[in-house]
Amino acid sequence: MPELPEVEITRRGIAPFLESAEVRRLAVRNRNLRWPIPPLLEDRVTGRTIRFVDRRGKYLLFGMDGGGMLLHLGMSGSLRVLSRPVPPPGPHDHFDLETGDGHTMRFRDPRRFGCLLWQPGAIHHHPLLKELGVEPLSAEFTGDMLWAGGRFRRTAIKNILMNARVVVGVGNIYASEALFDAGIHPARTGNRISRRRYQALASAVRATLQQAIEQGGTTLRDFTGATGNPGYFHRSLRVYGREGEPCERCRAPVRRVVTGQRATFYCPGCQR
Repeated sequence: MPELPEVEITRRGIAPFLESAEVRRLAVRNRNLRWPIPPLLEDRVTGRTIRFVDRRGKYLLFGMDGGGMLLHLGMSGSLRVLSRPVPPPGPHDHFDLETGDGHTMRFRDPRRFGCLLWQPGAIHHHPLLKELGVEPLSAEFTGDMLWAGGRFRRTAIKNILMNARVVVGVGNIYASEALFDAGIHPARTGNRISRRRYQALASAVRATLQQAIEQGGTTLRDFTGATGNPGYFHRSLRVYGREGEPCERCRAPVRRVVTGQRATFYCPGCQR
């Protein structure tokens, strides 16, 4: 599933082609995504100018006068910006958004867990965004903020990191990697972590996400950015997906456990 770095990379890839562009046509071929694409969405957006392309958590936001579109990539979704001549759509290419200057944004989603919705007025007020937590790359995300949100919880710290009401967009891969970097066992409960270690963890989360963005995200199966290029952060993974391999620090074999119904990878020698 695309996580925050992959969504941010996608946003940066499509924004130069879409911001300040007029929507010439929205061609929907399949409305049956996670939530059905609204039936009148084509009429709503045609002729409007896209004022900005933003991101909130794992959602992409297309702000327009009088409203905006909210898009989620789901489990397997991707966006590509195509120039003329635009190739014919494939069976999993569910919609095209065409701009007045000849570019086409195409949404592909084989598993159809993505979404494209409309929000009248301010797009940031969409109900799906109301209860989201702090952005991990923002100034509001600090060790003290993370400590305040986790110090009374008897929940595994990895689950706290992946709780979108606490902090948004830190998915499975990056939570495992950040916890390794901070030296914290993923199953340690939030109430058993000191304020100092929370500060180290916040720094590790930020550094891990920034490094992933710089390297184009993580391609484990089929993620590609808006240009069609894969991500290369998988080459930098220290624990995720490396069960049984020696830790790069202490040479202890990396272990795999299930935390919160998700595969979790950690080093028993480095993480306490």
